[in-house]
Amino acid sequence: MLLGKKHNRNRQVNPFYKRSGIYLISIVVLFVSIGLLTTVKPAYRFSSQAITKWTSDIESSTFFYLIGMENRAFKQAFPQDKHLPKLTTTIFQIATSLKPNDPRSLLGNELPGFSNFDSHMLIAGEGTDYTNLPVESSPPLEDVLKDREAVVEKEDPEDEAEAEKEKDKAKEEKKDTPTTGDRDVVFIYNSHSRESFLPHLPGVTDPDEAHHKEVNITKVSDRLAKTLKANGVGTNVDHTDIMNLLNEKGWGYGQSYKASRGVVEEALATNQEIQYAFDLHRDSISRDKTTKEIDGKDYARIMIVVGEEYDDYEKNLELAADLHYLLEEEYPGLSRGVYPKKGAGTNGVFNQDLTDNGLLFEIGGVDNNLDELYRSADALGEVFSEFYWDAEKVDADD
Repeated sequence: MLLGKKHNRNRQVNPFYKRSGIYLISIVVLFVSIGLLTTVKPAYRFSSQAITKWTSDIESSTFFYLIGMENRAFKQAFPQDKHLPKLTTTIFQIATSLKPNDPRSLLGNELPGFSNFDSHMLIAGEGTDYTNLPVESSPPLEDVLKDREAVVEKEDPEDEAEAEKEKDKAKEEKKDTPTTGDRDVVFIYNSHSRESFLPHLPGVTDPDEAHHKEVNITKVSDRLAKTLKANGVGTNVDHTDIMNLLNEKGWGYGQSYKASRGVVEEALATNQEIQYAFDLHRDSISRDKTTKEIDGKDYARIMIVVGEEYDDYEKNLELAADLHYLLEEEYPGLSRGVYPKKGAGTNGVFNQDLTDNGLLFEIGGVDNNLDELYRSADALGEVFSEFYWDAEKVDADD
């Protein structure tokens, strides 16, 4: 009996010693690891760049959840249908850079050209995902410069009458509208100045051939400027034919941003009043991705693009995000989102390093017509004008 009691006592005590041993070993391993990390030569230490690369392979929801453990506001905002990824899944992603729910992480390394989809969205608008991001085509310059027939339908008489009424109404409202006076605070230009639209090019079906010397994206720039001016925001539109400039310099289409850079630099140097610089483009993807019906009328959807390969790009991202949410509030579904771009196959700067308020707008696509594009330009102009004057009011109060 005594032996049995002694044996039972040992069985009760042993688990305590085992746990204590595990804790002790863990502490020793922890201190040894810290000692190695702090005393090892700098060349062999983990760099912040390496740690950043590893953590970039972890789902963002993991960090969101962990922050929520400390701040309840984040935890309440964490979607109910989301769950903290399993530890094994997280370790697998860090070790292999593969994400089970994202085929790009696997296919991007195997299929030529698929790495072009290895991008991220800062803000995804309605229906936007990595399958319908803006397409940056690069046709041969000789094809862009070809003479093509273009057709622009005359405005309907009823529409003309309605437009006149709107003009009269605008004149009345303009009396109370703030104005920048003689100061042009917005500069608009077009790096791909001949980007045109298939509905206005008879016989042209290939998006890479949708270019014209007159009926092109510059008309949308003029329309945006007109709306901004009507709202008191002084605007200057540059009409340099960048494609001709490329031809004169012997450069290719891929050097469009290099050519337009000089145009922007000159504008900023000669006009110290410029606060915003906008580069307008049209996308090459299909109509169903670039069109939104709002109040019974079709609009050309807008994607806001920000380069990430320059210092302080976050300021332009902040501006882009503000405009996206304002567009969503006034015209739900018009904005396709905010798209940061960097890496191989893209410029990554887009001349936005020249100003804290530089953005690239993809307005509509190759299948949109000018009526749809003009509606979107008017919407963008109205929303930006509200943003501008609100910002001016805040600055004045400060």
